[in-house]
Amino acid sequence: MPSIGSFSSPRVADLNNDNIGDIILGTGREEFHACDSAVVALDGKTGKMLWKVSAKDQIFGSATLKDITGDGVPDVFINGRSAELIAIDGKLGEVIWRFAVPEGEKKEWFNFYNPQFIPDQNQDGRDDILVSNGGDVLAKPYDSNRAVGHLVILNGQNGKVISRAPMPDGKETYMSVAVLPDKPLTFKNVIFGTGGETLGGNLFVTSISEIKSGDLSRAVKLDSSTTNGFVGPPAWVDINDDGIHDIVANAADGRLLAFDGKTHRSIWKVEVSGTEAYSSVAIGHFNKDKIPDFFVSYGQGSWPDFEWSKQVMVNGSNGKIEFEDTLGFYQMSSAVVADLNSDGQDDVLMPINYVVRNEFHMKFFHNNIMAIGFSENVAVELDLHNEGSNISSTPWIGDLDNNGYLDIVYIHGTNVKETYTFDGLRVNRIDTTFPVSSEIKWGSYMGSYYNGVFNK
Repeated sequence: MPSIGSFSSPRVADLNNDNIGDIILGTGREEFHACDSAVVALDGKTGKMLWKVSAKDQIFGSATLKDITGDGVPDVFINGRSAELIAIDGKLGEVIWRFAVPEGEKKEWFNFYNPQFIPDQNQDGRDDILVSNGGDVLAKPYDSNRAVGHLVILNGQNGKVISRAPMPDGKETYMSVAVLPDKPLTFKNVIFGTGGETLGGNLFVTSISEIKSGDLSRAVKLDSSTTNGFVGPPAWVDINDDGIHDIVANAADGRLLAFDGKTHRSIWKVEVSGTEAYSSVAIGHFNKDKIPDFFVSYGQGSWPDFEWSKQVMVNGSNGKIEFEDTLGFYQMSSAVVADLNSDGQDDVLMPINYVVRNEFHMKFFHNNIMAIGFSENVAVELDLHNEGSNISSTPWIGDLDNNGYLDIVYIHGTNVKETYTFDGLRVNRIDTTFPVSSEIKWGSYMGSYYNGVFNK
């Protein structure tokens, strides 16, 4: 796809009823530039475009899928800059609705982050949408005078605002919410965060009823940072084996934090010195105990000066680092998880970027996928060696064609000389000989169900 790029992570659904998953992706050009192909759907069998939808700015988000038209095909809900949030008929590629900024509020709405469906809030019998909005791209890096971010509840059928609640600390937000489903409206099941790359922030948990009231003053503050905020999406996962999902999140200042999902007390924390984290966690069973574990990739340095990455695998039961490496040039994508060798222990697939220099010391960027096995503590590159780089697109893995073997959907830019570009995009579907021996629970950005929830 020439002349566009992507920060989005692919989603997969069968849109044309051929029993093969199709690929949905947000794309675009540089900030504040419109694009006629800002959301695309590609035939999973052939790679041909099924449909495309335009937008006035980058669609950097990763789609949420839900059938609201009743035709049996999931519809697409996807987000971007300049208050872009679009609902698209998954089968036809027609826009169902676009978010419209309420009259007189243009200066109060910024980026939308990944949306989540929640139970009906306006008594129309249909699920509604919870989404965070914030992040003024025009603000100077260290200017603390930032517009406050909001949690917003929207009518899932037409995108109209049902309620809007400002951040309780008055700060901006860049974090996609993670919502633990099937809880009472008063249960604190929504994780959100504030702050950014250069300004401190806080990590909170709140309830849907508090959001609907427009007042988040009763949200529980889990953690704070004076130097950086909380950006990468958090996760819900039971790590103390009490049957209740706990909270695990990255702080941008290089800490991985775990909190009890019921009492909100700290369980453990991990500090990876000299790093910052703007990615999410990957969750799997990486050792032989029954408690889920975590894999995170950090950037070495401080924003915006990152060169190399650092990866750690953390034991979920005690917060101890059990694997550590420095693989690849910095990028913000997350790893995905599957048992690649059918030994009952999960492995990681992770995008990496690397730099090749010629005899004139000119840089050329390339990218690949690394497979990491924790039972043998080995890391092996797949035989891909693509030109260009992947800044923030997490792969999708699963059995796309139902043949019993793992497929990888992987996206990267094609510019070999620069990284932050929107002048060429390549989407790859890769067949592997890894058998799919068990359910893949963390096969995409924010998990296989795109909601940040890991279920045992």
